[in-house]
Amino acid sequence: MSKMKKTQNIETFIGCDSGYDEAGIVLFGAPYDGTTSNRPGARFGGAAIRRESFGIETYSPYIDRDLSELKVFDGGEIELSFGAPVPVLKMIYNYTKQVITDEKLPVMLGGEHLVTLGAVRAIVEKHPELVIIHFDAHADLRDEYLGQKLSHACVIRRCHELVGDGRIYQFGIRSGDKEEFTWGKDRVFTQKFNLNKLEEVIKKIGDKPVYFTLDLDILDPSVFPATGTPEAGGISFNELLKGIGRVCGLNIVGCDLTELSPPYDQTGVSTAAACKILRELLLNLPNSKV
Repeated sequence: MSKMKKTQNIETFIGCDSGYDEAGIVLFGAPYDGTTSNRPGARFGGAAIRRESFGIETYSPYIDRDLSELKVFDGGEIELSFGAPVPVLKMIYNYTKQVITDEKLPVMLGGEHLVTLGAVRAIVEKHPELVIIHFDAHADLRDEYLGQKLSHACVIRRCHELVGDGRIYQFGIRSGDKEEFTWGKDRVFTQKFNLNKLEEVIKKIGDKPVYFTLDLDILDPSVFPATGTPEAGGISFNELLKGIGRVCGLNIVGCDLTELSPPYDQTGVSTAAACKILRELLLNLPNSKV
């Protein structure tokens, strides 16, 4: 494998300026929103998070850790194709594959939620017993959406085809058509509306390899309006941070943060929230314990 390099002229996320070779965690962006069904703009999420991250501190008073003490390589945004999702997913797969081959932990910034599929395709090859924990407002279990099987509305259904029954755990779900919930009833664990039973699921998973996918629209839109498909009735910021802390105590082998769409919050508060969530995610990951 050739040595990974930063995209030229990028801004790195605050405190994440280590070289690739020395880093245990690799942060990278997947700026794609080609299947967004409501409000596009998630392709700008990763860049906005990097730019605005210098408005927060590297230190977390929540867990008494500091990003400056970690070794995180920020590779910038992958240069992705426009339009059709097939080549986009292949590019994400290739990038993730290199990261995990080099024994580093991939952390991907979306982009719409479909980008998760590219990373999971790579990681499940290395970890056939992979379990997925999915925080989201939406079930994302449609078999197709408007005739398209590769859609952000279908991403967890496609992931299920890779991992099978009983290995996907969803939390915060409060939207989906009836067929999604019917199909998923005996195939995935779905905790509607909140993070209840998270502790129970964590005990059940044990030391199995886990991919953690976090769609930011799990937050209530009063807290986080800048997303493509906002859904009323979400969890609070503090509830999310507690959930992240618990999930990251598992054997995390990859994770992502998706669906920030900056144009829909001109105050910048949503992006600031996303920056803080990413900081806490990085500081809680198993490869970042200080």
